[in-house]
Amino acid sequence: MLKILVIDRCHFTRTGIEALLNHSGRFSSSFLVSGINNLLLAKEHILQWKPHLVIADLYGFISETHSSPSIKPFFMSCGVIPLILLQSVERQHTSTTPPQSVAHSVLTKHTTLNALSHTIQEVLQLRPTLEITENATPLLTPQEEKVLSMWMDGISNNAIAAALSIHGKTVYTYKRNIRIKLHLGNRYSPFLSLPGERN
Repeated sequence: MLKILVIDRCHFTRTGIEALLNHSGRFSSSFLVSGINNLLLAKEHILQWKPHLVIADLYGFISETHSSPSIKPFFMSCGVIPLILLQSVERQHTSTTPPQSVAHSVLTKHTTLNALSHTIQEVLQLRPTLEITENATPLLTPQEEKVLSMWMDGISNNAIAAALSIHGKTVYTYKRNIRIKLHLGNRYSPFLSLPGERN
């Protein structure tokens, strides 16, 4: 199973790409897709999870004046992992252009599904062989990723507990574990805003 990381502030893009990969019948492989809407978390996720492909729309991150310093470390964290950049036609921005040879393709969000599918297949066929330990442990457990996703969307602890059928205190435990694994000391909501934005 190939691992694909989708980085985009838009929930519909993240879920749409996951549906394209796993439910459209366009691919013979099955994929484990992880979607993230925080660039700082994405860097850590890439380093720990080692996806086979990263698909990212960075415009939403660089349009925030305080977030641009996190773009360069993101590109560095990709290393040899293939990268497809998605951009909105109306929002193309030169500072999303990666250092030379980092991105395999730069597509617009108006690219047809056929063209996007073809590009993904091409990248996965050309990808370098990554030395990934068979017993590598993901950065976060699946349940922690669900909690984190809802936390990032601003959902309350009680609503998270109800959605996951867990006790409210368990949500606090998951959040504590997430902060420890991501080396974050702030007990509040570090994922809900980028540096410089108000929580």
